[in-house]
Amino acid sequence: MSAGETFGRTIQLFLVDGKPTGLRKATIHGWTGVVLVSSQSTFASLTSREEVDRTGVYVLTGPDPDKQGMTRVYIGSANSVCERLKQSAEQREFWETAIAVTTSDDDLSKGHAEYLEARLIELTAQAGRVTLDNGTQPDTSRRRLPEADVANMEQFLANLRIILPVVGLDMLKPQPRAVAQTAKPLEERTKGDVQFEIRHKSGIQATAVEEDGEFIVLEGSEARNETGYTQHSYTELKKKLVADGVLVPCGEGKVKFAKSWSFRSPSAAAAIVYDRSSNGRHEWKVKGSKQTYHDWQQAQAAKQEAAD
Repeated sequence: MSAGETFGRTIQLFLVDGKPTGLRKATIHGWTGVVLVSSQSTFASLTSREEVDRTGVYVLTGPDPDKQGMTRVYIGSANSVCERLKQSAEQREFWETAIAVTTSDDDLSKGHAEYLEARLIELTAQAGRVTLDNGTQPDTSRRRLPEADVANMEQFLANLRIILPVVGLDMLKPQPRAVAQTAKPLEERTKGDVQFEIRHKSGIQATAVEEDGEFIVLEGSEARNETGYTQHSYTELKKKLVADGVLVPCGEGKVKFAKSWSFRSPSAAAAIVYDRSSNGRHEWKVKGSKQTYHDWQQAQAAKQEAAD
C-alpha cells in the first residue's frame, strides 16, 4: 500500500436484542472504545448496561425544534455516563437518539472524558452540520493532559469520526471544500472536481460538484421559484433555504444561491433548482457535454473495474 493511502477498517455492529430498530452496539476491531446507540423506546436498556456505568461521553440528538430540517445535539461527559445521561435526557425534549461512548476496559479517566467532551463540542461547532444545545464551549487548553494522553484521545476521536456516521450521526464530518473554504475563490475550491450543470429552457443555469458523497450546488447558481407545481418532498427545505438567506431573489420567478450548499443527492439538488420533484441522476449533465450524471457514474465504475 502506497504512502498516504488509507487502510480499510472493520466495524462490528451488534444488534443487542436482535432487532434493527433496537439497541445497537458498535466497535472497531482493535479499538477499546464502545459506542451504544438507543432510541427513546430502548433507553432503559441502554442505561441498564454495565458499560454505561463507566467514565465516558454521551450525545443526545434529534430534530431541532427551532430550525426545520436541522438536527440538534447535546454533548456531555461523566464519571458514570448512565446517571448523567438520564439527567440530561430528562432536561431535554428534542432528543430521539441517545449515544453513549465508553471503553471495554474502563480505562478512561475524568480528565480523558472532559477532554473528549470539549473536543467533540469544538469539532461539532467547526463542522456546522448540527445545532449545538450546549450553552458553553469548554476550552480544550484547560484540559491539561500528558502529551501521550492527548495523542491517545485524538486517536480515540479519529475512531469516533469513523464510527458515528455509521450509526447515523455525521456531526463531526467537515463541510465540503466548496462550502467551507469561503475565503478562497470558487475556482480554487473546486479545482480538479468534475462539474455538472443544469441549463433549463426558462433561462436558469446551475452548476454543481460532488465531494465525498455530497452533491454541492455552487454559489451563483439559479433556481426556479413559485412555479405553481404541487408541493414536493423538498418544499420545506426550499423554504428553509430562502429563510436562511442561502437562496435570494434575482429576478421574476427565480432565486439565486448566495452561497454553495450541500445536498444529500443529485435529485435533492435538482428538485430545488427546478422547484419540482426531479430525477437528478438524469437532469444533471457533465458541464459542456450531454453526458448525464448517471452515465458519468457508470463510466467511472467501468474505469475502476478495468483498473482492478
